Amino acid sequence: MPIGLLGLIDFRYHVASIVSIFLALTVGIVLGTSLLQGPALRTTQDLTAQLATTKEELRTQIKALERLQAENDAYIASTTPERVAEVLAGERVLLVEAPDANPAEREAVQEALLQAGADYAGRATLTNAYVDQQRLDELDLLVTRLMPGDMAIDPAATTYDKAAMLLGSALMTNDRAQAGTRNKETLTVLDEFERAGFLSIDREPGSRATIAVMIAPEDPFEGENTEAQAGALVSLAAGLDAAGRGTVLAGDTTSTTPGGLIAALRDENETVRHVTTIDTADTPLGRITVVHALREQLSGRAGQYGTGTGASSFPLTTSLSTPSPRR
Repeated sequence: MPIGLLGLIDFRYHVASIVSIFLALTVGIVLGTSLLQGPALRTTQDLTAQLATTKEELRTQIKALERLQAENDAYIASTTPERVAEVLAGERVLLVEAPDANPAEREAVQEALLQAGADYAGRATLTNAYVDQQRLDELDLLVTRLMPGDMAIDPAATTYDKAAMLLGSALMTNDRAQAGTRNKETLTVLDEFERAGFLSIDREPGSRATIAVMIAPEDPFEGENTEAQAGALVSLAAGLDAAGRGTVLAGDTTSTTPGGLIAALRDENETVRHVTTIDTADTPLGRITVVHALREQLSGRAGQYGTGTGASSFPLTTSLSTPSPRR
């Protein structure tokens, strides 16, 4: 058979195929339209109306729950002073603000601590430079230069472990009699860290505290350095706790998601036995829990509280908690 004839048959075959496809589509549209004009159309309309009604009912329920939550929060906030009165009397508390922490959350936690009778030592705010992996060598050189010769260091300690030990000794004490005083290296350490841009100081946190609250970053860490960045702050929380009488890491449930600081600490088997975490510090009840969790820390116990992943309970006071031994 001539090649030209083969090509013509091929062409006609494709034309016939295309016509068949369009014919099938046309028939399908006609049949579909006919069906929709009958029971199927009524069923679709009924389902749409039902979904619209359900949507409005759910929206009404959500608004009612939001109003109820707001009323509950307002009531708890108004009764916070009596719920935390004198719980932390005699203790000196330090606030440590992680990079990109929510200032409003920190201020609300600070207010609860003052209502609990704690002596406020001040605030150390970490900058993004502290967790910047490109400045890790610079941080290591600084820590090596400032580390006292008599400070025992684990050979396996990382740069962040050593920085945590150094800052812990400068900011914290486990001796109430030493609260409000500086050790001989305090001013040099804090001045050098501030000059290098790794942190900033508010008031006099160098006059050492007995207990500390670290405010977690508002958003989880992202990218290839997520684990190292979160690990840097977990190490610091552990260092503050080891040098003082107790440390609480506070944030919201966002911090319990992958890359979040609370999630990282709760995954750290050793640190989680010593440092308390609370993932509802953005609520009045959560801030009350921060106060009572610090009291619990003073008794040598730790817990993981809130509603996010890894939380064991959400106590209002220590009497409702089931914490784990710290040491």
